[in-house]
Amino acid sequence: MSEQTARSEQTATRIRALGTRWLGVGLATVISVVTLGLGLTGRLNLYISPESVWFACTAAVVTLAGAIWSCTLPLGEESDHGHDHGPVPVPAVHGDHDGADHDGANHDGAPASSRRALAGVAAVAGGVIASGVVVAGLVLPPASLSVELAMSRAGEQSALFAGADSVALGVADTSTFGVGDWASVFTAATNTAAYDGAAVKLTGFVTPGASGDDGVNLTRLVITHCVIDAQTAVLPVDVKPDEYATGQWVEITGTVRADADGKLRIEPTDVVAIDEPGDPYEY
Repeated sequence: MSEQTARSEQTATRIRALGTRWLGVGLATVISVVTLGLGLTGRLNLYISPESVWFACTAAVVTLAGAIWSCTLPLGEESDHGHDHGPVPVPAVHGDHDGADHDGANHDGAPASSRRALAGVAAVAGGVIASGVVVAGLVLPPASLSVELAMSRAGEQSALFAGADSVALGVADTSTFGVGDWASVFTAATNTAAYDGAAVKLTGFVTPGASGDDGVNLTRLVITHCVIDAQTAVLPVDVKPDEYATGQWVEITGTVRADADGKLRIEPTDVVAIDEPGDPYEY
């Protein structure tokens, strides 16, 4: 029985060590491989801005190097603190209180065992969830944020992507403006007449216009660092709502027009339906 007990303890210890290594080094390695794969294929831009790609790839390489080094450590070495805590003191047993001591041990042992069981269940559940998320990232194909998400964020306050003073006064250089830049103009410009007649050539996807409008919105997601901070930029366009389905990517060539009430809109001269571009965001 003692040999079987010893073997069972060794097996349990080995399983715990394997689980610890998988949840640490294993998951970090998978994430690093996915990051490098996306970076090398140019698809990491679906999740972070181009300026951050080099940093993410460098961090992935460093993580992989650390993972390779960790494989040189014996299994279970992670739990070794590298120092000896000394002998564990054994409490004295007094003959007059043997019964009380045994009763106390029984009462204290049950809650401690329950706590250990709950901790074990929580660790296993957390490990399964973390493993599922990481494996899903490895197996599932990368994809851009959905049209539904963009529409749900359309009412949120967006940042100015051009200088606030320049946009408000109507002196901004619009030759390189994208959907996000023009959205700032449409929202913040006080001298809208200064932008009347400006030529535009923009790419985005179609979403429904405001209630009561006869047109649609040209929409694009704009990110600063990663998809978590993605903001929706929309521009009203004079296109009949039934001409293009919601979510259809289009390239619009046209002119900015200022209405009598000061509102800006795009009057298109050409609208071409296109596939989703390789980099669907603006920055």
